[in-house]
Amino acid sequence: MKEKLEFLKLLADETRLKILNILMCEDSYVEKIACDLSLTPATICYHLKKMESAGIVRCSRAQFYIIYSLNRDIFDKPLYELVKKDEPVVDEDEKYKKDVLSNFFKYGRLVQIPMQRKKRDIVLCEIAKSFEVGIRYDEKEVNEIIHRFHDDHCTIRRDMIASGIMSREKETYWLNEK
Repeated sequence: MKEKLEFLKLLADETRLKILNILMCEDSYVEKIACDLSLTPATICYHLKKMESAGIVRCSRAQFYIIYSLNRDIFDKPLYELVKKDEPVVDEDEKYKKDVLSNFFKYGRLVQIPMQRKKRDIVLCEIAKSFEVGIRYDEKEVNEIIHRFHDDHCTIRRDMIASGIMSREKETYWLNEK
C-alpha cells in the first residue's frame, strides 16, 4: 500500500503531469521537454529521475540523448488496480495441509492415523521429514523414529512403503526422493 501511495503522490504534481502528457504523445528527451514546458533541463531531469525510479517512465540511450518513454503497462491498468489493497495470496493446498496437521498432531504426536487417503498421505509426509534422503535405515531405526510420533509404528511404516514415500529391501529402508 505504501508503494501505491508513493506512486499516487508522484503523480500529484503539475509538472510531472505535463511531462506525462508529452510522453503520451511521443518519446522525448530532457532538452525538448524543457523547451516545450519552458522549464530548465535540470528541473525536467529531477522530475524524470523520480518518475523513472517509480517505474512510470523508462529511459534508453540513442546516440547522444537519453530518450524517455512512458511505461504504458502501468497506465493500461484500470485505476482500481492502482488503489485497491493487495490481498495476501492464500495457497489453498497449504492451508488444507496445515489444517490436517493441526487436527491430527498434538504436541508433536500423532493422535490418530487418518482414515482418508489424502489426509493420511499428508500425515505420512510430515513424519517422513524425520528421515533423510540417501540414508539407509534398518527396521529398528525406522521403528524408533516413527514411534516418536505414534505407538503403531508397524502400520505407519507399512503405509509409508505402500504410498511410495519409503522403499524397502529385506530389512533396509530408505526415503524416496520426491
